[in-house]
Amino acid sequence: MNSQTISKTNEQLMLKCLKLLENWNQTDIPIAALIYNPQTDLIIAGAVNQKEIEIDPTEHAEIIAIRKASKINKSSNLTGLTLITTLEPCQMCAGAILNSKISKVIFGAWDEKFGAAGSVWDLLRDPLSPSHPEVIGGVLAEDSKQILQDFFKKIRKNKINNINISL
Repeated sequence: MNSQTISKTNEQLMLKCLKLLENWNQTDIPIAALIYNPQTDLIIAGAVNQKEIEIDPTEHAEIIAIRKASKINKSSNLTGLTLITTLEPCQMCAGAILNSKISKVIFGAWDEKFGAAGSVWDLLRDPLSPSHPEVIGGVLAEDSKQILQDFFKKIRKNKINNINISL
């Protein structure tokens, strides 16, 4: 059986990534990431954003998943692996993707403010970048976008409801 036969579709992988958000902590922005090995057809690492819980601006889902996969593989070189994330990677995450030599990136919603995989910047396909992963954006984008919109709607509502007016 060749790797094309056993490898999951982009949509199947994104659904697994979205499933990580079912147990999400409700404090951090709901973004999830997976690292998938198409050769073995195994997901080797998964993570959700932990910025607020860890009080660390580098605790993005993609960074955490890359760290986990590197430890599991006992190597910072993740060539041949695929990163799946619910939101287009930011500049920091794109840098980690390039440095880890991940071969393929699949993401859901586009990030019009901080995206670094085609919307605001395109670091992953920049000719000056040290590696050039295959990039597939917009996979189940509406599902990812809806989760983010619901989160921010809830945040705005809570801010309005929690206004303490003292005279």
